Amino acid sequence: MMKWLDRLEECLIGFLMGGATLVIFVVVIHRYASGVNIPFLQDWLLSLNTSWAQELCIYMFVWMAKFGAAYGVRTGIHVGVDVMINRLEPHARKFFIVFGLLAGALFTGIVGTLGARFVWALAQTDQISPDLELPRWIAFLCIPLGSWLMCMRFLQVCVQFLRRGELPKHDHSHVEGIEPSDTPQSVLVPGVKA
Repeated sequence: MMKWLDRLEECLIGFLMGGATLVIFVVVIHRYASGVNIPFLQDWLLSLNTSWAQELCIYMFVWMAKFGAAYGVRTGIHVGVDVMINRLEPHARKFFIVFGLLAGALFTGIVGTLGARFVWALAQTDQISPDLELPRWIAFLCIPLGSWLMCMRFLQVCVQFLRRGELPKHDHSHVEGIEPSDTPQSVLVPGVKA
């Protein structure tokens, strides 16, 4: 089940990133190609309405950011400042790592719950987005979904840390698909036993 969710998360992020890039590319080509003085092409391009593209890209990037943050927690690429934590004794280090992960889970769980209440209230109205004319609750659905997924990822990392003493670690020198990597995807926290 978790592998399926991991894959869905990765595919959604990739689709949103690629889709937004494609929409922006088409709109930029449309904008500059409309000035080409070829009678039929210019008339056809000027008749196209791309006013919806900016709103769509904004929604796509917001959804990508919410689900990308959850992906970042799962893979260890989420931003974290651990200079002070790494200087602590092993027992204290373990306590603060668990505290930080649980605090992240609590915060994102609260944001997800408040977001769900907001989306539910918004769904009871007839509000639509200005350009796409999409029900606004659909656009804002990323808040509870992305936040709850991030909450689950914090809890997943916390359980993994408590069992094995490992935190996810992203190898910045490795680009997936370019060359095989012999480096582990998790790192053992020094001095902390599972």
